[in-house]
Amino acid sequence: MKSLFGILFLVIFIYGANIDDKIEKTNKKIENFSKSYTSLNKKMASTAKAILNQKQILLKQQKELKILKEELKNKEKSYKVNIEKLKELKKSQDKLQDKQNAVKQELVFVIAKNISLSVILSEESAVDEKSLIEFEVLQKMMEKSNKKAKLLNEQFFSNSKRMDNLAHKVTNLEISISDMDKKRKKLVTIQEKNKKSLKMLELAKSNYKKELKKLLNKQDALKKALAKLNIIKIDEIKKAKELKMRNKAFDVTEIVSNDNLPKVKKHGSSYQRVKTRRYIGKKTIAPFTPYIITKKYGTYTDPIYGIKVFNESISLKSKKPKQKVKTVFNGKVIYADKTAVLNNMVIIEHRNGLHTIYANLSKIAPNIRKGRKVRKGTIIGRIDDELIFEVTQKSYHINPIRLFQ
Repeated sequence: MKSLFGILFLVIFIYGANIDDKIEKTNKKIENFSKSYTSLNKKMASTAKAILNQKQILLKQQKELKILKEELKNKEKSYKVNIEKLKELKKSQDKLQDKQNAVKQELVFVIAKNISLSVILSEESAVDEKSLIEFEVLQKMMEKSNKKAKLLNEQFFSNSKRMDNLAHKVTNLEISISDMDKKRKKLVTIQEKNKKSLKMLELAKSNYKKELKKLLNKQDALKKALAKLNIIKIDEIKKAKELKMRNKAFDVTEIVSNDNLPKVKKHGSSYQRVKTRRYIGKKTIAPFTPYIITKKYGTYTDPIYGIKVFNESISLKSKKPKQKVKTVFNGKVIYADKTAVLNNMVIIEHRNGLHTIYANLSKIAPNIRKGRKVRKGTIIGRIDDELIFEVTQKSYHINPIRLFQ
């Protein structure tokens, strides 16, 4: 019962995790990945980091979209009511304005009349019965006019107050409606950004997949070439299984989820970990100097497809163009030819079942051919890009860097 409660609690905890925490975890993933993966392949590392960053951007956009859509959905009804209310208020405002104008005109007329009556009443006239009657009539008219002026004045100020209140309500409604319109526009803008980000992500992922396949194809070609020469052995059953796993990983079409962060997919590996032997001989020279290591020896997990790749070679990039490549030990050339995937390749056999493999050469030196014996430091070719350097000993792989570092 306790274990069931524990599992239930764990499930609730996992599903209740805030997306911001997940984004923070992704940031840490990107930072950790950058440190370990950059040394393996800078170009692919840069693309992979861009893909992970793009996924993070999409997640933030989707989170904002969700909040905004919910807000707009909740306010949609009040928005429609406010639009209708605004129309009614503006009609009332127009009617009240017309009424106010009429009151204003009438008030002006009454005030003018009052002034006229005041002038007449102030004039001196003969005191007789007729004039007294006229005076009383004019006074009554004056009183009536004063009352009307007072009433109109009160009505004018009352209307002004109502108009101010209406204007205030209209302004508030217009602000509320304008705010909703801005949020709608923002929603459209974010949706467009979202589409653009997704398109960029698809493109980056497509290019990355090509680069990764190219890398894996080079490994396959090198392994196949070494197997043909009986330098290493390939377990065909294991190879078929790994190929199936790799294809499964590449067939995953899901780019990003609304709720979950991109996770490493446990689809399998490019190769099972190969047999590695520690180099115990004397240190020798490097194939060329100075060099930059762009791919290290060993296992790493691809951050996008989750494929575990065991890199059986190292890649050395030269700091100068048309770099000459030298053999690192005395030995005999057992292979020197152009290949479909690995460009030109030279394999040299040394003592104690040791072989050194130099692939991706732009040119093989004219005097290097199968069966020729070479001494340490002999130039075997040139590179334009980078050298793929691999070392084996009796079906074991050796970390090539240990030979000269």
